[in-house]
Amino acid sequence: MQKKSGRRGSWNKGRHAVLGLAVILVGAGFWSTAGSVVCRAQENPLGTVHTQPPPPPPKTPEDTKPVIEGADNAAKLATSRRDARIRVDVNLVLVPATVTDPMNRLVTGLEKENFEVYDNNIGQIIKSFSTEDAPVTIGVIFDLSGSMNSKFMRARKALSEFLRTSNPLDEFFVVGFNDRPAVIVDYTSDVDDVEARMVMLKPENRTALIDAIYLGVDKLKQAKYERKALLIISDGGDNRSRYTEGELRRIVRESDVQIYSIGIFDQYAPTTEEQLGPVLLTEICDMTGGRMFRVLDLNDLGDIASRISAELRNEYVIGYRPSEVKQDGNWRKLKIRLVPPPGLPTLTVHNRQGYYAPSQ
Repeated sequence: MQKKSGRRGSWNKGRHAVLGLAVILVGAGFWSTAGSVVCRAQENPLGTVHTQPPPPPPKTPEDTKPVIEGADNAAKLATSRRDARIRVDVNLVLVPATVTDPMNRLVTGLEKENFEVYDNNIGQIIKSFSTEDAPVTIGVIFDLSGSMNSKFMRARKALSEFLRTSNPLDEFFVVGFNDRPAVIVDYTSDVDDVEARMVMLKPENRTALIDAIYLGVDKLKQAKYERKALLIISDGGDNRSRYTEGELRRIVRESDVQIYSIGIFDQYAPTTEEQLGPVLLTEICDMTGGRMFRVLDLNDLGDIASRISAELRNEYVIGYRPSEVKQDGNWRKLKIRLVPPPGLPTLTVHNRQGYYAPSQ
């Protein structure tokens, strides 16, 4: 199959490890003039709401991973090999975040001064700040249950759009699921390979959604890159899994994976499982700093997939050293507060809800 042109150009090959989101829609552009923020409506091919302050000084690339890690280990973390286990034993916390406006559009160009970080409700001093695209390992969790039969072609095309607008260095795998999950495409960076395998599939049987997500999170332990994400494409709730929702929440909370979902839900879902599907996906996405996108029109599937792909390529990574250093293995809440430039509308920040401190 011939690749689309103009989708996968040359990109920064830096080794930042980040977990990013960005929503791309046509909208207003924001930039700085003589030290003040000016807002103008303009046509932007990417549709990004952008703030452009005076050029900042060059920044030192740092590995970014939403757990506690050390500056001295940054190079080792960035070049870790598949199956390697990383020991986290120092106190630099790196938090990936994205910002959207009231119309759900990405806001780029903000600076360190526009953010405040709270660790267990205690304000922190931001030590590092970056906004870089970097390769990511992406696990796709694709619903192949019988209810997807009429939506399969569009969902498959949406997946292709997602893959072809990704970073050329990204690697993927695909977990398909109905009665039970299975890895149907193992780690690859070849989009044509993924598309060729998806053509051979046929939706049937029931929906083991929780088991599939569990398998995807576990599979990401073998990821090539420190930056990891899951994309879930499904039309309903779980009615077949062996793992429970509680077990899924636990493994998601303990992972360093960011989760996004495309929910193709029936507006008049007849079963309890289908009615609870959006709630489950929204919850696990929010836990990781990701989001769930609900599809109201099947014709919008491709656009939504492209938006999520763009989100993975645009984020802020904020680093700080906790003022309270406790290696007790306990959960620590994270909160990021925005201090936007004058003239911008109310903005929303998306980030992980917390992290586990290292144990002694």
